[in-house]
This record gives sequence, structure tokens and C-alpha cells, in this order.
Amino acid sequence: MESLTHQEILDYVRISVIQPFYQLRLSRLEELSLHGVLKRKNPYLFKAKNITTAQDFVVELLQAHLSSQEETLFGTYLEQLAIFVCSKAYGGFKSSTAGIDLEFEREGIRYIVAIKSGPNWEIAIKLPRCA
Repeated sequence: MESLTHQEILDYVRISVIQPFYQLRLSRLEELSLHGVLKRKNPYLFKAKNITTAQDFVVELLQAHLSSQEETLFGTYLEQLAIFVCSKAYGGFKSSTAGIDLEFEREGIRYIVAIKSGPNWEIAIKLPRCA
């Protein structure tokens, strides 16, 4: 295990999380078309929300589009951050097992972790390492 400084974490977040997050967000906005968004959204929802002007409609569409993308992007970057920190602190690594994000060993116990960035999570089970 190597030591991990606060500055290393800040640098990683700035370079590998924040910059790519906004770059990808901007590139997806540049590729966005009104026709493409309209195909994926239910127009009756906007009527039910009393969206009556074109300006409000476009703002609402953009907010809905960005919100759904941001949750996915943010979750991915938080997973990468957790793997980075764990790799430095405990020699952890990205798991190749489906549904498992991170594996590491500490004090003879192997940890198998599914990383969740939202409110729906489960407690990981610690299993002793087989000899």
C-alpha cells in the first residue's frame, strides 16, 4: 500500500473527473437536436406541467435531457474515483466480474464492492480469503 495525499486526490478529481465530465456534457449538448430530444420525451408530460411557451418548452427539454445524462456520467466518474483511491490505498482494482466494480484485500479479508452513487445501495459482504 502506498500513501495517498490530499493533493493527489484533488489532482485526480480535477483532471480525471471534473474536466471530462464537463467536456462530455458540452460535446453532447453540441450534438443535441430538437428532433432527437422530441423523439425520446413524452409531450403530454409537458402539457400536464403547464408548459405553454416555446421558450419554457425548450428549457424544460434541455433540463430533462441534461439531468438524465448527468446522473449516469457522475456515477461513472465517482466509480472511477473510488477505484483510484482504493488502488492507491489498498491495491484495489476494477473487477472483471459483472455487477462488481471494485476488489481489494485488507488484513486478510477480500472485499468485493458494487459502487453506488445514488440512494439505492446494499451492504457488501466480506468473505475471508480461502487459503
